[in-house]
Amino acid sequence: MPTAAVIGCGDISIVHFEALASLGIELVAVCDVDLGLARATAERYGVPSFTDHNALIDEVRPDVVHVCTPHHQHVPVAVDALERGVHVLTEKPLSHSLAEGQRLVDASRRSPAKIGVCFQNRYNLANRAMSDLLSSGELGPVQGASASVAWHRSADYYRAKPWRGTWDQSGGGLLINQAIHTVDLLQWLLGEVMQVRGRAATHVLGDVIEVEDTAELVLDHAGGVRSVLYATLANAVNSPVMVEVMTDAATLTMRGDLTVTYTDGRVEVVRERQAASGGRAYWGLSHQLLIQDFYDRLGEPGPFWIDPAEAAKSLRILKSVYAQSDGLGYREPADV
Repeated sequence: MPTAAVIGCGDISIVHFEALASLGIELVAVCDVDLGLARATAERYGVPSFTDHNALIDEVRPDVVHVCTPHHQHVPVAVDALERGVHVLTEKPLSHSLAEGQRLVDASRRSPAKIGVCFQNRYNLANRAMSDLLSSGELGPVQGASASVAWHRSADYYRAKPWRGTWDQSGGGLLINQAIHTVDLLQWLLGEVMQVRGRAATHVLGDVIEVEDTAELVLDHAGGVRSVLYATLANAVNSPVMVEVMTDAATLTMRGDLTVTYTDGRVEVVRERQAASGGRAYWGLSHQLLIQDFYDRLGEPGPFWIDPAEAAKSLRILKSVYAQSDGLGYREPADV
């Protein structure tokens, strides 16, 4: 059984620790630049703690490192692991910047180690069913799609971890941190995005962040299909994400569950599994499935199916929106 280390002990690491325990994968070390957090986490799990990821990798030699750091630290940690032949499973986004994202794509192609990126919502039952139905061709041509992400984030959310609201460390706001999963779903379900049109703006959180809290996108996919997305953090609550795909034979509506409404009047429903993690429900329901799949494929030739090249697609889409958004104050982070 492979051994694992978790680098970055903040909020999202919860689901990684839970998945490793559930899958029976041995946790051998943890790391965080915050010494107190690293030590507290290590004590909780009975493993050594580190504040330097290179020291952890060199001393402990885990088979896999899980990268759960802030966005701007994803690539340096992942590249250092890959260069040592250590497998990597990193949280989204691929990177906070296009240049750093490309650096990780290049490093992944040079390394014999495997790397995956956590777009766990691709493993949700409703999304997998939607993908299978569209791929089968039984519903006829896709006419188009729409999606919405209407969530809430308070000023305190950003004050608690100020990196989230900056260009230099987060690389963006709503699009790169929350709506990126829905951007990824649209391009996965409907195909490569050939043209991006959109705008991002800061409507309600400008006093605490320099990045966007609202955005609208129009995506033209290969083959002529168009999708549209509206996303905001100005909603009163975290409403369920909605993705609707219209085809000749049916309309597929994912809002938690998947409802397939056929033109002949039939209706089918695919129920989504319920979140069992101690993490937050809006992180998605399928981290454990993705993590298990990653470990199951470690011995297979070729890259993991959600690798840096695949994850770069959503990063390029949202960065294109930033570049089109006059008045947003967007600046691409400098190279690390």
